[in-house]
Amino acid sequence: MSIPIPRLDFDHINRTALGVLPSLLARWLPDGKRLGNEWVACNPRRADRSPGSFKVNMNTCRWSDFATGDRGGDPVSLAAYLFDLKQGDAAQRLAVMLGLGGEA
Repeated sequence: MSIPIPRLDFDHINRTALGVLPSLLARWLPDGKRLGNEWVACNPRRADRSPGSFKVNMNTCRWSDFATGDRGGDPVSLAAYLFDLKQGDAAQRLAVMLGLGGEA
């Protein structure tokens, strides 16, 4: 008999994360800074020495590294990218971080 795995509500996790996006970005990309509606930082996934090509829209969390073409459209995809996780693992960790339940 298998143990049922609780369903991750990606929409709820993403909506909740958008509500605290500035603090998440400051934590995940501490070398970045807000420029208008964007968080501009060095991409920690590559040898990026100066901020400019890695940007996150502060309203939507659409993100892109214009130097590599890597991009996504929500907090779960950003967490998955930054921490080299599968989408489900990133959603699980984000849910725990946001106090939405799940296992640490």
